[in-house]
Amino acid sequence: MNVLARGGPASLSIQTVEHFEVLIVGAGISGIGSAYHLTKQLPGTTFVILEAQESFGGTWLTHRYPGIRSDSDLYTFGYRFKPWTSAPIASAAEIRSYMGEVIAENDLDQHIRYRHNIISASWSNESNRWTIEAVKTDSGEPATFTASFLWMCQGYYRHSEGYTPEWQGTQDFKGRIVHPQRWPDDLDIVGKKVVVIGSGATAATLIPAIAEKSGHVTMLQRSPTFFRTGRNAIELAETLRQLQISEEWIHEIVRRKILFDQDTFTRRSFTEPEKVKQELLGGIRAVLGPESDSEIEKHFTPRYRPWRQRIAFVPDADLFEAIKSGKACVVTDEIDRFTETGLLLKSGATLDADIIITATGFNLNVLGDIVFSIDGRPVDFAQTVTYRGMMFTGVPNLVWVFGYFRASWTLRADLVADFVCRLLAHMNKKGAKKVAPALRPKDKDMPLLPWIDPENFNPGYLMRDMHLLPKRGDKPEWQHSQDYWAEKDELPAIDLDDAAFVYD
Repeated sequence: MNVLARGGPASLSIQTVEHFEVLIVGAGISGIGSAYHLTKQLPGTTFVILEAQESFGGTWLTHRYPGIRSDSDLYTFGYRFKPWTSAPIASAAEIRSYMGEVIAENDLDQHIRYRHNIISASWSNESNRWTIEAVKTDSGEPATFTASFLWMCQGYYRHSEGYTPEWQGTQDFKGRIVHPQRWPDDLDIVGKKVVVIGSGATAATLIPAIAEKSGHVTMLQRSPTFFRTGRNAIELAETLRQLQISEEWIHEIVRRKILFDQDTFTRRSFTEPEKVKQELLGGIRAVLGPESDSEIEKHFTPRYRPWRQRIAFVPDADLFEAIKSGKACVVTDEIDRFTETGLLLKSGATLDADIIITATGFNLNVLGDIVFSIDGRPVDFAQTVTYRGMMFTGVPNLVWVFGYFRASWTLRADLVADFVCRLLAHMNKKGAKKVAPALRPKDKDMPLLPWIDPENFNPGYLMRDMHLLPKRGDKPEWQHSQDYWAEKDELPAIDLDDAAFVYD
């Protein structure tokens, strides 16, 4: 379809509006996996992937700080359909190489439009289509697409900027302040005094990567975080390779073993949290030595039970080796203000720094900061109820991929892809052009609760912006359970003719 672009007589031009059966938002780990499943399960479906960045990779392209690596093993973070053959904890470059192979092997590149930043998505009940307005970031030109179905694979945080708290005196600091999400190419850390604010996976990755070159690195945290330590290797995989088992079999066997062990560990964190806590602390003590007990109590013993926040895996205990060597240390305190030479802490202590790195997390992004509307009326997702964390009441022909907190994100991307392909095939069979979830009569008095139970999982990025997320109910259909081990059986068994789905 061609439309006349707006403007004066001198600027008249024809803008082509392309239509696709499916439009996938994002060429990250979810988007590429979803495209693969679509081509295999529903061959012949027309689709396009719109990606705001200049290439594929999502998180693994956005983050370019030293040492950037996965905090999930690649046997489960990798796709179920493509074996992972290297060390389980992988660098960003290795992950992007793996994704690039998936793209090349399945001819997906022809479907991807890079540098397309989506501004709005409008659904019309008359045409049963989404109209997607985008801007080409390299030229500023508008681009318009229509799609019968929208598959949101853009992730859950804002790629353009990380989260940085407001502190007093930041303008007084004479050194550089850097957020890892926007790591500058010209940052020289050689011989410098560096303070890293935060103790999550980013800090745990970054500190050992820069400790050797910097003069000294201090990890400043408000409160301790749980960490797991272990070899960056899977003994079972090594044994199977010695036995010359095929990589496809190794991938599946090791994947199942890891998932079994993760399930056991997660359940134990609820049923015997004190034992799990002592096991985690024991891994740190094994590196720092028994004489470090007072330091472990002060700096590495959280106030919450294991798995109320994500547990970062530290391969080969490299963070703790850096601390043991004296190249890094940990301070548990709060910031009073920035000074010319570093930080004044609430305890009255000071930290001198040439560079301060704010590894303070990210900003939650609900469906890509895209402005959604239905027949001209704005959509407020916070006023909807989620169907299994994938769809939203009253919002037609749209599925959102939101992964797991306690297991690899990609596990759910695969499950959601199976659901979408099954749903699209079901709609074709029924002759339906539209489907949207709706509360059933038996759900009308169901209590509506926050997206996630804060007693179950409460990282800062969710607590800050929970009000932006859809509501959940107290029934399995109306919540994102965060339980892969249940959903791997439940999602494939969803009755697509249940009254929760309204077709037209």
